[in-house]
Amino acid sequence: MSIWAAISIVAVVGLITYSMRSVAIVALANRSIPPAAQRALRNVGPAVLAALTVNLAAGGDGGPSMEVAEVLALLVSGGVAWWKKNLILTLGAGMLTLWMASAIV
Repeated sequence: MSIWAAISIVAVVGLITYSMRSVAIVALANRSIPPAAQRALRNVGPAVLAALTVNLAAGGDGGPSMEVAEVLALLVSGGVAWWKKNLILTLGAGMLTLWMASAIV
């Protein structure tokens, strides 16, 4: 495959993806979202983070693949999430702990 064919494929797929997303946004622009849907959408961020965390903890090879720094960051971020119930603080505490622990270990 030539470089221009690859660039063309990426551009076409990008345009299709962009148009599919923009159609949904434009179609819902003048409509209000029902309260039940708004409540459900609040849980999308934490659900995605939980799925990524479980994927990291379970590992791709069937066994745990976490290092000490990652386990420590997971414990700290879990504690902050339970204590403060704030997604941004949880992310910040977890990343700060991961960076500090990775530098030390």
